[in-house]
Amino acid sequence: MNRAVEPVVAATGLEKRFGPIVALADLDLAVERGAVQAVLGPNGAGKSTLLRILAGLARPTRGDVRYAGGADRRHARRLVGYIGHATFLYPALTARENLRFAARLYGVAEEPARTRELLAELDLEAVADRPAGSFSRGLAQRLAIARALVHDPALVLLDEPFTGLDPVSADRLAARIERLRDAGRALVLVTHDLARAAALADRILLLAGGRAAWSAQARCSAEALEGAYRDALGRPS
Repeated sequence: MNRAVEPVVAATGLEKRFGPIVALADLDLAVERGAVQAVLGPNGAGKSTLLRILAGLARPTRGDVRYAGGADRRHARRLVGYIGHATFLYPALTARENLRFAARLYGVAEEPARTRELLAELDLEAVADRPAGSFSRGLAQRLAIARALVHDPALVLLDEPFTGLDPVSADRLAARIERLRDAGRALVLVTHDLARAAALADRILLLAGGRAAWSAQARCSAEALEGAYRDALGRPS
C-alpha cells in the first residue's frame, strides 16, 4: 500500500455481538490523514461500539482493524485520542494535575508546556487548580477534550463531544476539529447534530441497526444530509 494514502485506521468486515444482540455487522471504514469522518444514526445504531473498537477498548467479534504503520492493538492506543461519554478524569486531581498525569502516561516531552497550552486553548486557565470533581458537565467535557489531545494523537475519536458545551465552547471545539484536520489528523466524529456534521465532515456514514444504511464520500449541505437521513431510516419529513 502506498504510504502517502495509507489510512490512519481501516476496519474491514467488523461485527460485534453481545450474546444474541448484533451491535455491528459487516462494516467497513477507512479514515485517512486530514479527513473528518462523521458517523450518524439513531440511538442503539452501534456508533459508540464502533468508536470503542477503533480505540482498542473493545474487540470485534469478527473482522479486522488495521492502523497506520502496522501498529498492533495495544500500541495503537498511543495513536488514538478518545473522547467518550466517560471523561476518564480523576475527580480528586485538579485540571492541571489531570493533564500532567495523562501527559506522563504517554511520555509527552515538555509536558508542563503542553499542559499550559491546552489549558489556554480550552479556556480552562481560571479553573486549572480546581479539582475536576467540582466541575460542571461543560467544564469536565472541555477538560476531557484536552486530556484526549495531550499526546497529539494521529487519530481523534469523538463521541458526542458537543454534549454539555455552551454555544461558545461548541464553536471553539468545531474550530479545533477543523485545525486538527488541517494539521493532518484523522478524526471520527459521532454526533446527533446533523448541522455540525454537514459543516465539519468530509465523509459521512449513517448506521442503522449496526449496518451501513447510507454514506457520502464528499461534503453535503445540512438540508441534503437531513433528507438522506430521513430517507435512509424511512422516516417522514
